[in-house]
Amino acid sequence: MARVTVEDCLDTIDNRFELVLAATRRARQVAHGHEPFVAWENDKPTVVALREIADGFVTSEILNAEAEAAEALGALEETEPAAEADADMPADEVAGEAEAAADEPSTEASGADEEAAEPGEEETGEKPAD
Repeated sequence: MARVTVEDCLDTIDNRFELVLAATRRARQVAHGHEPFVAWENDKPTVVALREIADGFVTSEILNAEAEAAEALGALEETEPAAEADADMPADEVAGEAEAAADEPSTEASGADEEAAEPGEEETGEKPAD
């Protein structure tokens, strides 16, 4: 194929916005080392991606696959720090910390127990000399 047109690609992906997203994603994959589905022919990754879309090798499903992979990676990253912290401690210490945290009262100050600092008072509680 000598030239790739948007009309050629719209036969595979109907929405122009999705076409741009799919072409972008596939071009980045090709640029980062993924094997192209069509002959390279000394083209840039963007042209290769558009040719793959026009030939039907790449569809809008590439957007769903990338989103699913990102969600899986995000879920994995959210659980790893907690698992690593717990793995360093013996199980009885982890359970003890959880019980201690549940038994402790809230650390928020209600304001009624503490005396309000007057304007001009320093942290030591003493008033500055006039």
